[in-house]
Amino acid sequence: MNRRILTTLFTALLGWSCFAADQPPVVATQKDPALQHHEIRASSMPPPFATKSAGNPPLVRPRPADAALHVPPGFNVTLWATGFDDPRNMVYAPNGDIFVAEPGGGKITVLRGGRADQKATFASHLDEPFGLAFHGQWLYAGNTGEIVRFPYRDGQTAATGKPEHIATLPTGGHSTRNIIFNRSGSKLYVSVGSRSNAGDETSTPMRAAITEMNPDGSGAHVFSSGLRNPVGLAWNPADGMLWTAVNERDGLGNDLVPDFVTEVHAGAFYGWPFSYIGKNVDPRLQGQRPDLVAKAIAPTVLLQAHSAALGIAFYEGAMFPAQYRGGLFIAMHGSWNRSLRTGYKVAFVPFSKGRPTSGYDDFLAGFSADSSAHFVWGRPVGLLVMHDGSLLVSDDGAGVIWRITYGTKNR
Repeated sequence: MNRRILTTLFTALLGWSCFAADQPPVVATQKDPALQHHEIRASSMPPPFATKSAGNPPLVRPRPADAALHVPPGFNVTLWATGFDDPRNMVYAPNGDIFVAEPGGGKITVLRGGRADQKATFASHLDEPFGLAFHGQWLYAGNTGEIVRFPYRDGQTAATGKPEHIATLPTGGHSTRNIIFNRSGSKLYVSVGSRSNAGDETSTPMRAAITEMNPDGSGAHVFSSGLRNPVGLAWNPADGMLWTAVNERDGLGNDLVPDFVTEVHAGAFYGWPFSYIGKNVDPRLQGQRPDLVAKAIAPTVLLQAHSAALGIAFYEGAMFPAQYRGGLFIAMHGSWNRSLRTGYKVAFVPFSKGRPTSGYDDFLAGFSADSSAHFVWGRPVGLLVMHDGSLLVSDDGAGVIWRITYGTKNR
């Protein structure tokens, strides 16, 4: 049963209503112990099955009246837009409109002029659209089984005609199909996750991999593989390297296997399913494909296991303090395979001279009361740095988008 069906079922059973629009905005500027620094090291990973595998999915409910979000001093977070059906990826159109993928509703929404109060449905009846990208006179969308594109002109708020099929993608398993163009627009990259947790799927090369193709879908070939579920895609502005956020495998214990964000090297193999975090062999596939294990490379930055890292965004704005510029924000959707939950927050990886420094810091937290709570009231997914330097965070748990600013509360 997928995530959206579970959320809908729990909500119906418990009689919860939609997000309460009359609740006041959340503003939190105090320094708070909820914001921690994390350094997850490969050398400190426990052995497989050091703890039992936990089945601990969250129950999502509306924000309690007394709930507070936590951000570093000087930052403010406010409720920016409401009324979405499973909001996930967000992108800017060339003219400044913001497009939002809503896979739960099978549609793409446009926010005219980048304003939360000017909303229109650009396209509907789509198959779980997730990735969005503009190229030339087209809007590309990653449906769960294909890449399509719509003719687009500046300011257009509704698609005309049916989308054009560009490429067929494997279906089933993880449904997210993210897409991104390189800076020159000459190549399109698409991420496709695995169908299983730890099964040999090498017979379907596009699975657990990032594939490169031409804008018309021709010339497709695997760019990088062994990535169980690569979701977020972004270009490092310092060196032009592609980065991705990866959901690693489950079932090996509370603290295995760490999720990660990593720069993606052409032709590299990152281990899944035969090994993890380099050449650490998955005991469930012991002795299988030692040739691929020998090739496996370790990712760049490790995250707490089962955090479910999804959207990523390099910060190139000017609103936030200098120490954030060039760093990487990560939206963590939250765990289900950990006895004490983790994730349900946005984290930040500091960079210096184009390289990550040490570990990562909690940046936006508070969607869960604590790691043992039965309920959560938000699940971050997508990130978008606005033209003014503020940061948007889509939250598919509440069906809303949050905005984080620095300095004056209402700027």
